[in-house]
Amino acid sequence: MTSTHTEQRRAALHRHMVLRQVSPDFLDPRLEWRRIFAELWGTFLLVLVAAGGGVVAARSNGALDPAAAAVAPGLMVMVIIYFMGAVSGAHLNPAVTVAFAVRRNFPWRRVPGYILAQVIGGLWAALFLRSLFGTGGALGATVPGRGITAGVALAMEIVLTAGLVNTILGTSSGARNIGTNGAIAVGGYIALAGLWAGPISGASMNPVRSFAPDLLRGDLHTTWIYILGPMAGALIGVVFEWILKGPPTVAGDIAAQGSLELDESQAPR
Repeated sequence: MTSTHTEQRRAALHRHMVLRQVSPDFLDPRLEWRRIFAELWGTFLLVLVAAGGGVVAARSNGALDPAAAAVAPGLMVMVIIYFMGAVSGAHLNPAVTVAFAVRRNFPWRRVPGYILAQVIGGLWAALFLRSLFGTGGALGATVPGRGITAGVALAMEIVLTAGLVNTILGTSSGARNIGTNGAIAVGGYIALAGLWAGPISGASMNPVRSFAPDLLRGDLHTTWIYILGPMAGALIGVVFEWILKGPPTVAGDIAAQGSLELDESQAPR
């Protein structure tokens, strides 16, 4: 084993030991159901607002301003991070969960449960919208804009998601960034991406946000764009984070895995 691998293992063990000290309850596998429920409920709320914007706009004959529909998901993510980020890390997105795992801030064994909860939450939101409004507004589906090719939409989703993941990882890497600053930065990024890139690709950046409406409306012919794009963008975002910040940190582990209310002095830089 090389010295680099040995150092990486020692660093990972140190982060795990510190995490056990500052947040023992939320590392207890018996409480995984709480984290899973948080991801399901949070993703439900996110997809409800993100897809619901298109549905409400169609239902109200355009009374909902496109800018408001673009900003709403960002505000919802910010709120979700505030009220349940300490429980599960508020991933709400398979691309984010995979990014945290690749970054080594999140254990791979917990990835399937998180993604399953996110898928169920997204489908639940799409089903709720369909039960109320039918398939009006294409259930808020994300599709390439008029005159936009699949390749252009794919490139846009890759770049947007890389930026989103960089924002999430970057605001999770230092103790002072956990919580308030992270919520504002992530929510602000999502709103900004929706405002300028929504007409191009829909600014999904989230496979579940796109898959759920597509499945419920029975049209999956562009879904691949919104699965491949965010996943590829997430990996690029992780690479960029390594370039910018180097190895993962304890604070990143805490942000990714959830913690109790944590005083900044408890989280090593």
